[in-house]
Amino acid sequence: MSPRVGRTTHREMNKGGKRNRQSGSLTDTQWLSAVEKISAILLANCDVKASLQPILECLIHDLKIADAGIAWVFEPPVGQLLAQAVSGLDPDALRRYRLDASGGMVGRVMQTGRTEICAPCKTTTHTRVSSPEIFGTEITGLDSPSAVACIPLTTGKSQHGVLTLLKLRDGASFAGREIAFLHVLVNLLTLTLEKATFGADSKVREGSSPDEPYKIELISSLAHEMRTPLTAIKGYSTALLMEDVAFEPGTQREFLEIIERECEVLEGLISDFLESSVIDAGTRSVELQPVRLPRLAAEAVDEIRHRYPQHSIITDLPLEFPLVDADPKLITQVLHQLLDNAAKYSPGGGLIVLRARLSENEALISVADEGVGIAPQDLNRLFEKFFRAESNLNTGRVGTGLGLTISRAIVEAHGGRIWAESQQGEGSTFYFTLPLKGPSRNAAD
Repeated sequence: MSPRVGRTTHREMNKGGKRNRQSGSLTDTQWLSAVEKISAILLANCDVKASLQPILECLIHDLKIADAGIAWVFEPPVGQLLAQAVSGLDPDALRRYRLDASGGMVGRVMQTGRTEICAPCKTTTHTRVSSPEIFGTEITGLDSPSAVACIPLTTGKSQHGVLTLLKLRDGASFAGREIAFLHVLVNLLTLTLEKATFGADSKVREGSSPDEPYKIELISSLAHEMRTPLTAIKGYSTALLMEDVAFEPGTQREFLEIIERECEVLEGLISDFLESSVIDAGTRSVELQPVRLPRLAAEAVDEIRHRYPQHSIITDLPLEFPLVDADPKLITQVLHQLLDNAAKYSPGGGLIVLRARLSENEALISVADEGVGIAPQDLNRLFEKFFRAESNLNTGRVGTGLGLTISRAIVEAHGGRIWAESQQGEGSTFYFTLPLKGPSRNAAD
């Protein structure tokens, strides 16, 4: 039996003030700002479930997508849905309810994993939805809403709960743009919930293998960093697929370019993850062959110029550069990592210089930038797994903290060294060496 909450009127349940406000037409910038705000909420809270309340507040008070909302979280031990977060309604009343995971619109969405929208029907007099239709039980004191959106919090086979949003004004309905945004939001929530669930489960498994904590941290880090590009890809692709919105060709191209860039970010994250796994397994093979380093450098610079057109990138290499015995794919990876880092951590552009110098026994390659720099206490930790300098964290850049670790493994596999020098506020320079004494050099001699 569901508890009664008394004869509370909607005005009494609604502690958020007036709700008779149009959601209005929000700009792309406002939508994206909301995504950033919600992402910040998720990152700031160690307890993911605690993030649901401020997120609901953002949806209802800031974006005005709905007049009220409830985040129902599924509790497997009892097989019921509990109101973890409530906005626009009396939270004390709602949190005493336990919903059957198979009853009403909420339960149905929980079971099917499919979003359901109930909007006003203009052809009949029935323009309101009753509590039993939505929740499978009567929610005493809640006025029948005009429109309801139930969106599952589901990842793969894992069912976390349901996000329910209510519009209470006469004739109100959910716009396609609002639903598209809500799906972006749900992607963020479900990935974060999945990470939290994985982290909790992993505590049970710790100690089963010496490498287990590292593997857990690696996968967790990857899942965490994939959220931002996945959100952008999902958001812009959903927008392009919306039937009730026609974008100009220029806007469509802009959206597709953003999707392409974020796909490249995802590709880089996954590549780092796989590369790190190969290194840890001790199966990394280096296929040495005569390599023209200036050619590799030019290719890496061209790619970075394309990705970061606001930066000025120049190369300074001797005209007569000897052949180097190296794995061209792996050394290109190192060059790309150092150039990409230099561009990422040079806000607003700036000069990046790739140099190479020769000594009797080795080639010294460096990448210098005019960026934020690195604190002295962080320099010695730059090449540790998952380490990201504090100044780098403040840029909000996506990354696993594995790129420099992988670069070190590659350079050392070639018999070289890698290190960094930096001055905060003035920029950083990364150096690595490659030995010149090898088959190619001996042949040249």
